[in-house]
Amino acid sequence: MLAPVFNSAGNAPNNYNLELFFELSPDLLCIAGYDGFFKRINPTVANTLGYSNEELFASPINSFVHPDDQQLTASSRQNLTKNVPLLNFENRYLTKTGEVVWLSWTSMPIENERLVFAIAKNITHKKKQEEARNTEIANLTRTNNDLKQLTYATSHDLRSPVSNLLSVFSLLNTNQITDPETLEFIGMLKTATDSLKNTLNGYMDALSQNNVLNVSLELLDLNECLGVVLLSLRSFLKDSRAVIDVDFSELPTVKFNRVYLESVFLNLITNSVKYAQPDSVPVIIIRSHRRNGISELVYTDQGRGFDMEKVQDRLFGFNQTFHNDKNADSKGVGLYLVYNHITSLGGHITVDSEVNKGARFNISFRD
Repeated sequence: MLAPVFNSAGNAPNNYNLELFFELSPDLLCIAGYDGFFKRINPTVANTLGYSNEELFASPINSFVHPDDQQLTASSRQNLTKNVPLLNFENRYLTKTGEVVWLSWTSMPIENERLVFAIAKNITHKKKQEEARNTEIANLTRTNNDLKQLTYATSHDLRSPVSNLLSVFSLLNTNQITDPETLEFIGMLKTATDSLKNTLNGYMDALSQNNVLNVSLELLDLNECLGVVLLSLRSFLKDSRAVIDVDFSELPTVKFNRVYLESVFLNLITNSVKYAQPDSVPVIIIRSHRRNGISELVYTDQGRGFDMEKVQDRLFGFNQTFHNDKNADSKGVGLYLVYNHITSLGGHITVDSEVNKGARFNISFRD
């Protein structure tokens, strides 16, 4: 029996039934001897491990511990015999049916009685959640590395034909071409090819870093970066008759990676044009400002927008598309890249949108 609890007058209150408390506790309560055997256990111990009381009392406690944890458990129990409490100690036990149970122990030694009073919580569910989370992180890391390698290989392999194309332009004698429109087309092709080469080189440089933290940051002129993208998209924008309203006067520069920023502009603009309202001219508004000490870029279009309740967390997912127009160029990668470029360097991006009312992207940069 457990010792009674007495009040200040020296009487044992009738409303305190410590025996019932011991028997009904959902945690594992036990008293163990310095010899390594259970001396008393509550029903939760037997229910959790699946053994009878007789079986649990007949064998050393360590025999019920998972083999991989027995040495560590025995070592920790030795500290208890030296009057050192054991706090939040986690180990695995094997049930009678062979299942693994994780327990978290708090144990207090009573040296003069050579006993240990211990309480344990069953944390198996928590451990399974941690294992599932770690597995998911490992899978995401592997996927990210695969995508990085694929991007690296693609960028590397494309540089060669791009260089060959630039060589063709250098050999082309434009003095013999008299048609102004043809000369303009050749100039546009050469500019776009130059831009593609610079982009590929930038990706190669960024991907060759060992860690995203080593991706080079610099103070970038927003007008200059946007200008490079608009030049590379000149023919695309001309055909669509897109109207782009830009004002970077409030915040002309941001600290970011050049390749990433140009990619953000490129993907947002091409999406806005591709998903403009039918029979409407694409209208894009780009502003920059500084609010509450944070550099922000606000990108707005008047396109088809998104049903935010439906897309939810999928909006920036890989290989996600949201408009059923069977557009051959839609691979569901653009917004994925935008999101990862921004967040990988400590920034933040949010979206406000309604169907057929356009979308507003708020991008904040880490200083």
